[in-house]
Amino acid sequence: MARLWMPDSAERDDLGAFVTRALRLDRAAIVRLRGGNGRVHAWVDTPFDTLVTRSVRGAVWPDDLTVGGGDLLAALAAGGEALDPGPAKDALWRCALPPDRGWHAVDQVPAAVLAELTDQGVALARRNPGPLGSPPAALLDQKVITISGSGFDVGVPLRCLFALSSMGFVGAQGATETVRVSATDSWLRLDARYGAVLRRRHALLPLLV
Repeated sequence: MARLWMPDSAERDDLGAFVTRALRLDRAAIVRLRGGNGRVHAWVDTPFDTLVTRSVRGAVWPDDLTVGGGDLLAALAAGGEALDPGPAKDALWRCALPPDRGWHAVDQVPAAVLAELTDQGVALARRNPGPLGSPPAALLDQKVITISGSGFDVGVPLRCLFALSSMGFVGAQGATETVRVSATDSWLRLDARYGAVLRRRHALLPLLV
């Protein structure tokens, strides 16, 4: 049986807030939990076609486990140091995770600047709804800001800012906070106070059969 150990109630609350936000975006959200060095890293693949992650103190067994978001949230709400996160759903996880190494710090951007760009994107999406009222992919893929540093020019698509905002990753003092931008040759990462958003910088080429 899978087990999640989180002795600190504040850490359980933080993970619970992360899962709650993910379930608001997708009621069927699944959460991948990866353990190591006294921490649990939670991953969710969002409807914005971005990954979001948050790290909390704790341990998980097995050390790479995917569970239903609803099951995990119920376990966290029940409390206790040793939790049953629910049945494994590893087969449902279909997204490659980014590498642990090879990241380069590009620059830091005021959270207020990204919040303003997000608001502009929301207004534009409302004026140009896609199928079922959701923002069209062409709009979400627009690079709304380019961050340069460490030999990288990183274009940040609107979908990453929507994910950052929807997950509540910027703190209450957003006007004075910054978001750290990092990159590899293949990935970009936005780190805010309460979590990070990641996305491939380039689309994968289809396999030719």
